[in-house]
Amino acid sequence: MHVKKGDKVMVITGKDKGKTGTVLAAFPKKDRVLVEGVNVVKKHSKPSQDNPQGGIISKEAAIHVSNVMLLDPKSNEPTRIGYKEVNGKKVRVAKKSGEALDK
Repeated sequence: MHVKKGDKVMVITGKDKGKTGTVLAAFPKKDRVLVEGVNVVKKHSKPSQDNPQGGIISKEAAIHVSNVMLLDPKSNEPTRIGYKEVNGKKVRVAKKSGEALDK
């Protein structure tokens, strides 16, 4: 997957197009990511030990990884990802600026 937990991404298609946020979780087997403040759904919960009141809770739902693009660290614009080998390690590189994304 081209995104990891903690990356800053922009949604490029769908109902939340143009929104930005950080990746809270990545699910590589399902090709989905959880992005902060994106694809917020209402979840009805019954009263339980943790939540004695119950009610309707808003939470983020996962979206497909193809619908997000990583933000370039220099220009803060969406960019594609390339890979380079630095000191024997495979490092993600932003195509627009050539900036390395992994430390």
